Amino acid sequence: MTATPDIGAAHHRAPVLTWLVTGPRAGAREAAIAALLPKEGASTIILEGLSDGGSALSFDPTEGPVPFDTVPQVLRIAPGCLHCSGNLILRVTLNRVLRRPPARLYISLASAEHLEQLRSWLSEAPYGALLELQDDIAA
Repeated sequence: MTATPDIGAAHHRAPVLTWLVTGPRAGAREAAIAALLPKEGASTIILEGLSDGGSALSFDPTEGPVPFDTVPQVLRIAPGCLHCSGNLILRVTLNRVLRRPPARLYISLASAEHLEQLRSWLSEAPYGALLELQDDIAA
């Protein structure tokens, strides 16, 4: 019988540098993230909601060279207040990402209304030991 992997078991790893990104438009948030992506190391980007077209985070290695040693992983989740929805969608997505943690994680929020509550939730167990929250990015 094989045990199910537990994200809590990853506590021996260095915490993932994590930024919460806010701004009035998806395109502005995505451009702000794209401008900060390092050329080296794995990055994962969780975007809440749909793109407003022409995303700065569209990476297609088949269309030419991508300036990263590891193409950033871009995940989109359904729009809606991540705090008010009980964090279920974000929790599932984070658990999947943290099974193979990237060096950097960006979480783009469609609304900053409950930013402090979300930051507090991410600071609690189990995520508090797995994520190293950085200063918020306002796009």
